[in-house]
Amino acid sequence: MQTTLVLASTSVYRQQLLTKLNLPYISVNPMTDEAPHNNESAQQLVLRLAEQKALAGSQIVNDDLQHGKDKNYLVIGSDQVAVIDKQIIGKPLTTENAIKQLKQASGKAITFYTGLAVYNTQTNTMHSCIEPFTVHFRQLSLQQIEYYVAIEQPLYCAGSFKSEGLGIALFEKLQGDDPNSLIGLPLIKLIDLLAQHGMQVLATQHAD
Repeated sequence: MQTTLVLASTSVYRQQLLTKLNLPYISVNPMTDEAPHNNESAQQLVLRLAEQKALAGSQIVNDDLQHGKDKNYLVIGSDQVAVIDKQIIGKPLTTENAIKQLKQASGKAITFYTGLAVYNTQTNTMHSCIEPFTVHFRQLSLQQIEYYVAIEQPLYCAGSFKSEGLGIALFEKLQGDDPNSLIGLPLIKLIDLLAQHGMQVLATQHAD
């Protein structure tokens, strides 16, 4: 049976990361409401949304299964938030919010939580996890923050920076198992989850 990898995300950054694994995949838009529930922790939020996105992606490709196509899908869902002063911080969306987020982060250690889930449409099983990563920010002046935001425009990035770009200049230290998780897709954990569903990234041949 053919196994098709599906990324339930339209994020260019996640697509670029997944491409590193040298596996063919398709991307779909999970159209998931990302609003947190009342009294929901950051860890609960990202895990719930990652699993919801994987399930939503499976529903999109489920049309093939209903039409009798002999395929098995492994659907990847992921979500990320930052936590500053015990407050969940998402994407800034505006220049003003990006500046505000970076002012709040200046000189502090900020933890990012990335939820990751892989859903198997053949077995109807889900494997998921949460990957934490801590960023230690330099003391930043308002001038430095405004310059950075103007140059890189990180308006759709949780925490208001792009660690793969000029955002690295904002940090004193990075602390965690996988720096890819900062960009939105923890590849080391993803490789483990795919293996639990029988897909080996380092296999010399991938079954069709």
